[in-house]
Amino acid sequence: MNKLRAILVDDEESARDVLQNLLLRFCPEVELISKCENVVQAVEVINREKPDLVFLDIEMPNYAGFEIVSFFKEINFDIIFVTAYDQHAVRAFEIAAIDYLLKPVDIGRLKLAVDRVQQKHAIEQQAERLSLLSNTLESKELKNIVVTDKGQQHIIAIENIMAIEAQESYCTIHTTGKNYVASKNLKHFETVLESLPKFIRVHKSWLINKKFIQHYSKSELSIQLSNGLVAKLSKYKKAEFEAAITS
Repeated sequence: MNKLRAILVDDEESARDVLQNLLLRFCPEVELISKCENVVQAVEVINREKPDLVFLDIEMPNYAGFEIVSFFKEINFDIIFVTAYDQHAVRAFEIAAIDYLLKPVDIGRLKLAVDRVQQKHAIEQQAERLSLLSNTLESKELKNIVVTDKGQQHIIAIENIMAIEAQESYCTIHTTGKNYVASKNLKHFETVLESLPKFIRVHKSWLINKKFIQHYSKSELSIQLSNGLVAKLSKYKKAEFEAAITS
């Protein structure tokens, strides 16, 4: 099962350290990617890192923990509240926290809460994969691919893929939005996308989507794609490439 990427938010350094140590010792399925001192800092990290899970203290200066929901149009992460004040329990569940932990944190309750999050994510990922398969079979056209990046599965629209770049046994998938790193070689993606003529293998390290080509240099053997991306063109692929972009 994929690791849960998590952040923890607490204004007390000692509380942050205690929870971090508990997660390291007893919850190996959690990858702690950041510790935050307040809600505003947490919002910045959430927007940047897109965590699966937020461990959130309630009583903090400036903004109470549950006020974090007001910073987002849509909550795409699970929340486990961690607090010394049990009167907030009802409020926590009202705003869709997946669980609630009282300080000092009980190890058994912590493991149970993390397990609930993992089970929820497994069900969601299975539902996404089945939906993807169903849509592909119905339309008889591949529209999305599933890529695992840093333990998380992402469904990527093929129309948004500008190029796929090989780096040893990994590939970087360059899209119009963000980049993903997948532990698959370029031959894998070439095979997956072989039914789509818009994808062209132009180099041992590059598979590109020709709809994103801006221009190319015959002398430098390079291809300028959208968003400033530059792909290499092999001299052995040059004739095939020129034929493909004129067809």
